[in-house]
Amino acid sequence: MARRRRAEKRKVAPDTKYQNKLVGRFITQVMSRGKKSVAERLIYGAFGEIHEQTQQEPLEVFEKAIGNVKPHLEVKSRRVGGATYQVPVEISRDRQVTLALRWIIQYAKARKGMSMRRALALELVDALKNQGASVKKRDDTHKMAQANKAFAHYRW
Repeated sequence: MARRRRAEKRKVAPDTKYQNKLVGRFITQVMSRGKKSVAERLIYGAFGEIHEQTQQEPLEVFEKAIGNVKPHLEVKSRRVGGATYQVPVEISRDRQVTLALRWIIQYAKARKGMSMRRALALELVDALKNQGASVKKRDDTHKMAQANKAFAHYRW
């Protein structure tokens, strides 16, 4: 973390096909070793599979899935005296989206025995139905915050 000043937020470029900033952000997070064209092919291929599976507009499915995975609370460690407490804190909208995208990508990568395109499509469809590993991660995060509600007065 910078000591002198806060880092400036970078402008997110919208993707080329849908002109959507959220999809552009998703492509950037999926991207590995600077290969943006490979990440775009992955995402657009996954959107094609989503359209085949659900017969819905893939962009709407994507946005609803992100909305279902976004956490509203998380816990942060806070040291008071000699003890460390897990203090529940509310999350900013930007961080909510970042965590949702990160979890979807993480659990899509964890699905073995299939291509990343198929894994992303399945994870997004599961998130749309409020199922899957990324939704479970959100629920676990909320349960952790709920369990530590007693330490909310240590919030800073």
